[in-house]
Amino acid sequence: MLDVNFFDELKIGLATADDIHNWSYGEVKKPETINYRTLKPEKDGLFCEKIFGPTRDWECYCGKYKRVRFKGIICERCGVEVTKAKVRRERMGHIELAAPVTHIWYFKGVPSRLGYLLDLAPKDLEKIIYFAAYVITSVDDELRHNELSTLEAEMEVEKKAIADQRDADLNERQQKLEADLAELEAEGAKADVRRKVRDGGDREMKRMRDAAQRELDALEELWDKFVKLSPGDLIIDEKLYHQLQDRYGEYFTGAMGAEAIKKLLETFDIDAEAESLRETIRSGKGQKKLRALKRLKVVAAFQQSGNSPLGMVLDAVPVIPPELRPMVQLDGGRFATSDLNDLYRRVINRNNRLKRLIDLGAPEIIVNNEKRMLQESVDALFDNGRRGRPVTGPGNRPLKSLSDLLKGKQGRFRQNLLGKRVDYSGRSVIVVGPQLKLHQCGLPKLMALELFKPFVMKRLVDLNQAQNIKSAKRMVERQRPAVWDVLEEVIAEHPVLLNRAPTLHRLGIQAFEPQLVEGKAIQLHPLVCEAFNADFDGDQMAVHLPLSAEAQAEARILMLSSNNILSPASGRPLAMPRLDMVTGLYYLTTLKEGAAGEYTPATDDDIERGVYSSPAEAIMAVDRGALTVQSRIKVRLTDQRPPADIEAEQFPDGWKFGQPWDVVTTLGRVLFNELLPVEYAYVDEQMPKKRQAAIINDLAERYPMIVVAQTVDKLKDVGFYWATRSGVTVSMADVLVPPAKAEILERYEERADGLERKFQRGALTPDERRDALVEIWKQATEEVGKAMEDYYPDDNPITMIPKSGATGNMTQVRNLSGMKGLVTNPKGEFIPRPIKSSFREGLTVAEYFINTHGARKGLADTALRTADSGYLTRRLVDVSQDVIVRETDCGTERGINVLLGEKQPDGSIIRDAHVETSAYARTLAADAVD
Repeated sequence: MLDVNFFDELKIGLATADDIHNWSYGEVKKPETINYRTLKPEKDGLFCEKIFGPTRDWECYCGKYKRVRFKGIICERCGVEVTKAKVRRERMGHIELAAPVTHIWYFKGVPSRLGYLLDLAPKDLEKIIYFAAYVITSVDDELRHNELSTLEAEMEVEKKAIADQRDADLNERQQKLEADLAELEAEGAKADVRRKVRDGGDREMKRMRDAAQRELDALEELWDKFVKLSPGDLIIDEKLYHQLQDRYGEYFTGAMGAEAIKKLLETFDIDAEAESLRETIRSGKGQKKLRALKRLKVVAAFQQSGNSPLGMVLDAVPVIPPELRPMVQLDGGRFATSDLNDLYRRVINRNNRLKRLIDLGAPEIIVNNEKRMLQESVDALFDNGRRGRPVTGPGNRPLKSLSDLLKGKQGRFRQNLLGKRVDYSGRSVIVVGPQLKLHQCGLPKLMALELFKPFVMKRLVDLNQAQNIKSAKRMVERQRPAVWDVLEEVIAEHPVLLNRAPTLHRLGIQAFEPQLVEGKAIQLHPLVCEAFNADFDGDQMAVHLPLSAEAQAEARILMLSSNNILSPASGRPLAMPRLDMVTGLYYLTTLKEGAAGEYTPATDDDIERGVYSSPAEAIMAVDRGALTVQSRIKVRLTDQRPPADIEAEQFPDGWKFGQPWDVVTTLGRVLFNELLPVEYAYVDEQMPKKRQAAIINDLAERYPMIVVAQTVDKLKDVGFYWATRSGVTVSMADVLVPPAKAEILERYEERADGLERKFQRGALTPDERRDALVEIWKQATEEVGKAMEDYYPDDNPITMIPKSGATGNMTQVRNLSGMKGLVTNPKGEFIPRPIKSSFREGLTVAEYFINTHGARKGLADTALRTADSGYLTRRLVDVSQDVIVRETDCGTERGINVLLGEKQPDGSIIRDAHVETSAYARTLAADAVD
């Protein structure tokens, strides 16, 4: 018996008929499932107790033996073994097929293993298997060679007889024609009548010649086919095959269907074929060598694995245990059944019908048709829909075959074995939690109570607030006030895991310390959204609870979000300000010329103005309205490190903490620098996103992770605050159309007209005209975009958002207020007429149409690309399962050459523009020296 519960390793191979019989506990002969009156399984049916075991523990079908004391006895009346009903999950049956069938996986897969093994094209293989063509399975070359001259002589005699008969018939017809013409002439018939009779005679003689020629050609074709006949040859013409069979049947054998494939496999010598293919690869070239390589891959796989190729042709079909394809009664007396039962039923019905037809001695054509139908039903059982239209059930739904139960996201492996549902987990919609620290998440009270229920119950008993676990459970379920205090205590420093699907990299699951929040939504820290690729438009996340001390320690040390600031892909920080935070920090660090309270140096006529002894004094001035955070000021700082140039100028011996120094800057930049660690040199510049990222990257390299986490949290808070204070928003009044646009377009329209005239004169080909038009309108779009950027003031919120790096880019702003420009068609080619309008002005009907044309394809492609990339990731993970990184540098000198910089004529080196992505966070194979 096949024991499925205890094993050390799993090897998947081809099952031979003997294997299938060994696994089986009996043959399933009837398509019936259960008796609808008694609701008991039918004998010899798909749920038969004799084959698969009893439906009730320790009880046979007829009821003669009941109780465990009869364990192991096989009832002599009903033949059912007295055992546990659990065996109906393990015991298999089989269906003995009246004709062999091929396994669809091996002939219809890509590449077709059966096709490569037998050197047959998949189309030809399909014709053989589905009874559309005959294949020659063996040829007696010796007998044919010995008797070839005799057979040829016989063929020549037959040809001569046909030719002689043709000549005799023609001669006779010619004489009759001449006699008829002579008779007509004697009777004085008109020339018209005589011509008609002659033409009729000539036509009949031509027909006789053609008929004889066809017969001779058929004999010639038959002979040529017979002389060149070799195993594996296909004969699609049934008439030709039967003629060959009738004349030369003793020299060859042929067949169609899986029987033919079985005969070819029986005579197939794997070792000899492998050697022959290796020889072809050594000496062959081009396509021949390529095909031999592909075939050898399959042949060698069979050779090494020890699988018998005959396993690809089945004489028996295994029937899986009935508990794995159950049948359950619904309310109202109807039954719901697994699709597999329908597919097995089709196989049994067709198999029984084929047996009956063979017993009756039905004509070959009827038997072959039934064999084809049996092959199709077994195909549908193994992999429904792989070939042709799938077998459908009620409501035109394709039935789920054995392959469908295993493959894909809903299959046995991914759904049940790899992706089990677990206790101590929950899921909910996420909302932003801007008040949280980086290592925290907001957990709804009700969810936390359910997740931590056993911990709360135990703690209630420990504190003597409940006498036993039962009363503690009742307290929790009734949500008594004491429960919430205990819950606060229990969740303190007990991390939870948050996961957002799809988990595409390791940061898709991170640990957080839960904070109890009202409502039913999980609150997520804004800075971890990047790692999770989360947004708040309805995304959901799952919560998991690490239970053991080891799991909690692992979550806290390895998975806590504040310890996972760097991206595993690039080594750069992922938790950094984005969107509103970027805009806020950009606004805060912007210097606005001519703003209120601006610093002016001392002159002969006036003293220095806009000078402050400390940041606190400057803040007071802002509160009074005498100053803005963007005004240039001179301020004295003591607890921030000066930048290198000021340190060299003001402190030749080096700056010490607490020493005062003066800087001309803005209050906003002073406030920004207060967020950075004290030892970090003062940064006196505007802060777009790239600059913010560079600072956090620098912090991550120089400071402990805890400092980085605290810094990004401060940046988040200040970013949000100043984004609110800045009042940056988008309104129609902010979308400004450049006045120069009309003149620019007019100029380029003239150039396009000139090009059109050239084309009309024949000076340009259509392709040249198209390319030139595309180039003209690209230039026009760029010029309109430049005019638009120049026209926008610096403090315009619409340009501030892309300039700060928060989101979007200037192309989108150009679409809004400049012009859309050239768009593509679904083939990806530029349409040579541009969209001259901007979205602010509104598009014409024609412009609207050509704009949606390519955009629709873009959306469809995005959906398809997502699916493809997901599948590619799975395959890459599969092939790299056993690749483990054990050390940072393995010491090899093999590597990839990367350009770090280029030496200039003056001796200086200019760094390569792409060095950040090409060389950063990689290990050098050899020292980089000048």
